[in-house]
Amino acid sequence: MSKVVFITGASSGLGLTTALYLQKKGYKVFGTCRNPSQYEKHYPFTFLTLEISDSKSIQSCIKSVLDQTGGRLDVLINNAGVGITGPIEEIQLSAVKQHFQINCFGPLEIIQAVLPKMREQGEGLIINITSIASDFGLPFRGPYSASKGALERMAEALRMETQSFGIRICNIAPGDFISNIAERRHNVFLNKDSPYFKTYQFNLDQMNEHVDNGIDPKEIAKKIESLINTLNPKVRYKVGAPLQKLSGILKSLLPSRIFEKLLMNHYKL
Repeated sequence: MSKVVFITGASSGLGLTTALYLQKKGYKVFGTCRNPSQYEKHYPFTFLTLEISDSKSIQSCIKSVLDQTGGRLDVLINNAGVGITGPIEEIQLSAVKQHFQINCFGPLEIIQAVLPKMREQGEGLIINITSIASDFGLPFRGPYSASKGALERMAEALRMETQSFGIRICNIAPGDFISNIAERRHNVFLNKDSPYFKTYQFNLDQMNEHVDNGIDPKEIAKKIESLINTLNPKVRYKVGAPLQKLSGILKSLLPSRIFEKLLMNHYKL
């Protein structure tokens, strides 16, 4: 029997690439988006409606998967997420709260919704797509680093809590990969008289350039499939350019002031 894979945020970018890759490999794939009618006729896997910040939508979506699979759900890939940029002083708190809702609290609620079924099955795999940015607070991306870091810490705790039930949990932390995240990112608009205007604009341009020149998302999809077939996955995997993967190691090895100085030089601060 083909394993049932549930992927959030499957209408574009990494989610779409992964859904297509796993479908081609013979998995039964269910992907989510806000408006399936825009995509379901164009792709070979099943699209379901999901509003990740709405509890009723989450419960309804999980129920739909189980109804269509005879009550089976083998793999959850928590991929849906958004970016947010701007100097922390000038980001509206409401935008930060919404960001955490989508990147952290929504995925956590989905995990809570699938755990009873996985525990009943005696097995299951949960993969959270986080970010190498969660290794440290990146300038002008503080809320993003924090939301991905929060999801990772909860997954680390949950992994130990559920291991005796046969449930495997791990995080994949990508670096920059080719996607349309820049189109969906919440960017703070700054007036030219803002004290952060020049440095923020420089860094925003740099972020977009890194995404445009990032790795092929298919590399992450391949890693996901390898983890589906790994009996005892590690808690975290980095996928990205060598320097991006090295950055977290440098933070752990270097004195904090030196590492901070390296970051500030990189971001022209």
